[in-house]
Order: sequence, then C-alpha cells, then structure tokens
Amino acid sequence: MTLVLALKWIWDKEKNHDAVLMVSDSRVTYGPVTYEAKKIHSVFVNGIPVAIAGGSGDAAIVKYGYHVVDEVAQKYMENGDRGTTLTQEEFRELVGEVEKALIKRFRELREMGIDVSFNMILSSVDPEGRASIYHFDSRGLAEPVHDTPGFAIIGSGSITGGLLLLRLLGYSPSVELNWGLLSTFIVDMVSEIDPSVGPFVGESWLMRVENEKVALGQIKDEALREFKEQVRKRKELIQELMFLCDVLGEEKVEEVLFSSLMEVDEDDRREGDDKGQS
Repeated sequence: MTLVLALKWIWDKEKNHDAVLMVSDSRVTYGPVTYEAKKIHSVFVNGIPVAIAGGSGDAAIVKYGYHVVDEVAQKYMENGDRGTTLTQEEFRELVGEVEKALIKRFRELREMGIDVSFNMILSSVDPEGRASIYHFDSRGLAEPVHDTPGFAIIGSGSITGGLLLLRLLGYSPSVELNWGLLSTFIVDMVSEIDPSVGPFVGESWLMRVENEKVALGQIKDEALREFKEQVRKRKELIQELMFLCDVLGEEKVEEVLFSSLMEVDEDDRREGDDKGQS
C-alpha cells in the first residue's frame, strides 16, 4: 500500500511565495509480495517544471493517471511555445482537462465490471509563488485543497496515523516551520504501526520559486540524512516529554518550556543588537 503526503510550505515570507512538498513511503504490496518502488511522478515539458503527482491504488490505473497528466501538460505547455510554468489559473484549467479524461475512463472501466481503486495528488507552484494542490478521488473528481486544509494525504497510511499526526503536530500552511522534517517524521512513524507502509527512504520532491524561476527537484541526500537523524532524536524527546508530564505535571512542564523560550527570544534580541552595533 501507500502513504503519499503533499503540503504547502511558506518558502519566502517577504515575497509571499509558497512551495509544495510531496513525500511518500517506498513500499508496494501485491498479494504476498512486498517490494520497494517510486511513487512520485515529476512532470516536465521541454525542461520546464509543470507539476508533481503522487498516486495510490491499483498500479495500472495510477500509471494511467500519470499518463493523462503528462499528455494534458504537454498540450498546455506547447500551446504558444511558452517558456514558463503555468499560472495558477492555467493549472486549474489543466486539472479540469485531467478530470474529464479520468471520469470518462473510469466510467468505461466500471461498465466492464472493473472496480477502480485510485487516488492521486496533483500539485504545482506558479511563477508568482502561488501553490496548487488537488486531490483526485476514485471517481476522477478533483478537489482543490491548497487553501483549506493546505495539504493532501492518501493511501492506507493516511487512515492509520498520517492525518492524526498532522493535526497533533500542528500543521498549518500559514506557520513558518520546517515541514520537510515534519513530513519525514510522519512517514517514519506511520511505517512503525502500519506494515503496508514502508519507512521513509528519500523520495521527497520540492517545487518552489528560485531566482525568479520555478524549480522542481528532489531534496538533497545530505538534507535527508539530517532529517532522518532529527526524526530519531525528536521521537526520543516526545517520549521524554510524556515522562516529564507524568512526573512533574503538565503545568510545571509548560512553565519550564515557556521560560526556556523566553530565554531564547532574549538571546536572539541581544544577538540582533550586537549585529546592529558592529
């Protein structure tokens, strides 16, 4: 089975630019056989980044979904021989074309008595730094989720803990935190309780605006190694925090944490003053 997560991430607060991060586990289960596989499909046309897609369900149908996305993207990008990524409005039109093709195909499959097991996330960022995230269901219908709730999560792992962890850890598209680390943490934690979800092994794609152009690529290996080590440490810290709450009580722990945060803020202010005087 699968766990695929896409979320909106504040990339440049000053320019009001967002990024889209998509991560997945690596495990595929087919009957009694389990193997590792890539589950995220990057979409480029003539070297220009267009979108990121991630799917779960029947492998043949998911691959068909990717094929439809590629065909529609090719048509839109070659119209007028454009040299930039689609705007958010144009991407919405692209999603509509993909939706029409999927609805038609899925209707045909059901008329032949074939059950459709399919979910897909399709995401993009336009040259103005506006993020788009759409969730396609087994009917082929697309729902925009980039404004509310700001993320999409699909696969068996979404039920066994992905959504719960997102809520528990306080994900919000308006909060400026390291959501790359959060997503790694979620995949790793869900893999520990759901045998159909594999551990995080590095399939993590980021789409953002850099140097006035849209860029799409995998997060570097060094950063992923750091994420894995930070995830291990944060698991330990969460366990220690639960123990401290039992021993000292929640109010005392909260008081200590708040005091520590105040000290950090004071140190930051002093550092800023020192820089201003130098």
